[in-house]
Amino acid sequence: MSVLVEVCIDSLESLPIAEKAGAGRIELCSSLATGGLTASAGYMKAAARVANIPVYGIIRPREGDFLYSSDDVEIMLEDIHTAHKMGLNGVVIGALNAQGHIDADVVSAMIKQANGLGITFHRAIDHCASPFDALEFLMSHHVERVLTSGLAKRADEGMDTLKAMVEFCHGRLGIMPGAGVSPENAKQIVDFTGAHEIHLSGKTTRASHMVYRNEKATMGNGDSDFDITVTNPDTIARAIAAVRG
Repeated sequence: MSVLVEVCIDSLESLPIAEKAGAGRIELCSSLATGGLTASAGYMKAAARVANIPVYGIIRPREGDFLYSSDDVEIMLEDIHTAHKMGLNGVVIGALNAQGHIDADVVSAMIKQANGLGITFHRAIDHCASPFDALEFLMSHHVERVLTSGLAKRADEGMDTLKAMVEFCHGRLGIMPGAGVSPENAKQIVDFTGAHEIHLSGKTTRASHMVYRNEKATMGNGDSDFDITVTNPDTIARAIAAVRG
């Protein structure tokens, strides 16, 4: 069985690294530390220019839940338009209502705005009160795949649900396990669930090239501004070798 490995990145530097390591598709994000947020227009455009594999941009205007205000929705629709204009191959979307069901109006509007772009529904599915009803909705709207941990914290803890999802969709909708996927568990997840795609970041850090450093002043919640997050090619290559072994 051929298994595609999607790699999520949050810097242009990581894109050729992931591609060279054998990634079959990129999920383009900013701020992976918060679960992935929408990339800037410039970042989208640069990624589309340098990539030789499909690039899907996540459409997520803020961290936290997937219950979006009208302002959030307006931003997401504009960001989908931007993704299309900048040359991305697809978008990664999701929205829920307060009761934990897919927000049909918002998701339908995003699909329409995508206007032919490929569509992945992201891990909002893992916060759904009725995930199999959500799968029915997504299949009826011709979404390509769902990124999911099987409603668990990690994909290797949600394998029973992932397998049930794969069987339920019966090829009409791809189920792509993600969250906590590694070279050590990727083959087990794929073999048990029957999934044909898998998702990971394979993150590591490299040292900043700055010579002058003021270690006292830090941005955000990190310990240092001089550890740069990048994709680890060895992690990606080992995960690919595992699932194709």
